Order: sequence, then C-alpha cells, then structure tokens
Amino acid sequence: MSLPISPESQAVRAFVDRHYHHFNAASLKDAARGWIDQLESGNQMLLAMAGAMSTAELGISLAEMIRRGKLHAISLTGANLEEDIFNLVAHDHYERVPHYRELSAKDEADLLARHLNRVTDTCIPEAEAMRRIEALVLELWMDADAKGESYFPHEFLYKLLLSGKLEGAYQIDPANSWLLAAAERDLPLFVPGWEDSTLGNMFAAACVRGDVKNVRTMKSGVEYMLKLIGWYQEQTVDKGLGFFQIGGGIAGDFPICVVPLIDQDLETEVRVWSYFAQISDSTTSFGSYSGAVPNEKITWGKLAAETPKFIVESDASIVAPLIFHYVLSE
Repeated sequence: MSLPISPESQAVRAFVDRHYHHFNAASLKDAARGWIDQLESGNQMLLAMAGAMSTAELGISLAEMIRRGKLHAISLTGANLEEDIFNLVAHDHYERVPHYRELSAKDEADLLARHLNRVTDTCIPEAEAMRRIEALVLELWMDADAKGESYFPHEFLYKLLLSGKLEGAYQIDPANSWLLAAAERDLPLFVPGWEDSTLGNMFAAACVRGDVKNVRTMKSGVEYMLKLIGWYQEQTVDKGLGFFQIGGGIAGDFPICVVPLIDQDLETEVRVWSYFAQISDSTTSFGSYSGAVPNEKITWGKLAAETPKFIVESDASIVAPLIFHYVLSE
C-alpha cells in the first residue's frame, strides 16, 4: 500500500509551481519534474551527496525519499555517512554559531579547546558525538577482525543502527535520520575516500594501535567500485538510472565514471545515465570539474546528447529539500 502524500509536500509543489518560472527557480522545477518523469518511466535514481548535508539535517526530507522509494542508491562522502549518526545521538549538544563569518582565529581556538568541531555555522561536539560512536563501532570492527570478516564502512554503521544499541540515545526523531531509513531498507551506499572521515581516521588509529590487526577488515574504495559496477549493470538491464548530484568532488566523480569504465575499460555494452541534475555553487571555470556544464560529460561517455540535463546554481541546503518535497508530492 502506498503512503499518503503529506500536506507539506503538496504545499511545496503548489508554491514552486506558482512562483518558480525563471532562472535557477525554473531549473529547480524542471529538475524535480525530470526526476518524476524518470520514476514514471520505470527508471531509478542515484543520489551523489557531497558537502555537509547530514549536518545541515537534510535527513528531514531525505529519509522520506528513501522510505517512499524515490531514490535507489547514494554515493556520498565519509563525512556525510557519519554525521547523520552523530546528529542522531548528539543533537542536543550541538552548538550553532550564526555569526561564524565574524569569528577570529582566537574564537576558533576557543571552540577547539571546548572540543567543538565547526562546520560552517554548526559545531559538532567531540565527546557526545564522535567518541561515543567510535567506542561502539570499534567493538564491531574488532569483532569482525577477530572473525576474519570484512565489511564496507556503511555496513558497520548499518549493523550498529539495526542492533538497537543506540535507540535509547536518540536526540532527534529517528524518522529524520536518513541513515536509519537507509539501513532499514538496506539501501546500496557507495562511500569513496571514506578514510579521510573522522571514523576513517579512527579506524586507521585502531590499526596502528593493534586493536584491529587486519586493515582489510574494512573494505576499500576499489571494492566499492567493483560493487558499483555489478550493481549498475544489474539495475540497467531493462531500465535507466538517473544521477542527481549535490555539490562536487568525489561523491559525484566516483559513481558517474562507472559508465565509461564499463564501456571503455571492460568493453561491455552499457546504458549511459538516463538523467543528470546537479545543485552547485561552483561557477564554471578553467579545469573546474565541479563547475563543469553537463554537456562536458558527453565527451567522457557518461551522458548522451539527448540525456535530460539540469543545473541549479544555488545552495543545496535550500534547494534540495524543495526538490525532494516536489518529488514526494507525486
């Protein structure tokens, strides 16, 4: 049974349809309608999520997108993977710094002394968030290591969330945790470059200390690519797969290149991405991949000339929830 459409999503769609007709506003609406067209034609959607979207609490709308089957996989940074679970258990200890543009070097040092790690206008508390999760996930790492098992970074966090060990510690409505929604659906996640995240650093430290004996207890980025190759081929046998990108960097670069990899390196027939949209505040400049217009991806064999393509040049923390609710209104 399909879930009823929320009045909130209906209101967002009505507002966008009434007011958004030109420039980036029109691009926002076109990208949202294009997403709906993809789903109605039987295609699926991958979300590439860079930036600090989890700390921006994108989960409030993203979790519902996952629960309602509006997207089918996520490629993301290690920071976005862990910061959703940090927010889930430590939200009450976060501190907002609305005047962050005015902070001096001494102000920043004072935040460090209080073990508050700043992400733009929001400070993540080290003890309540990072160290709390480290202690729990370290147990999972050590247990897998002792058994000679190996898992992806997101699989360890799925295990932690589904174990119920954190349920008494939730400080937000769990319905607003996109990672919990993803764990409950076993949503495919791809987390390239995970080792540069806070938990990635902690895992490396655990290996140096000897708490984890085998570094291969944690599966690597190459293994993520192998998983992505197989998953992409399976999903596109008889349908297309769209690509919705927030920001730039590795979260988007990693998954989009799977198409030319299969085509050019494996020399196997493959569908190009059936849709492409990006929210970006990076302006087009010499050598800037994040700011490259979508047509540049045609020459790399990632998109076709006829692929629907959209760019919304704006702040993703503003734009993404509007697009998500527009799609949820269908």
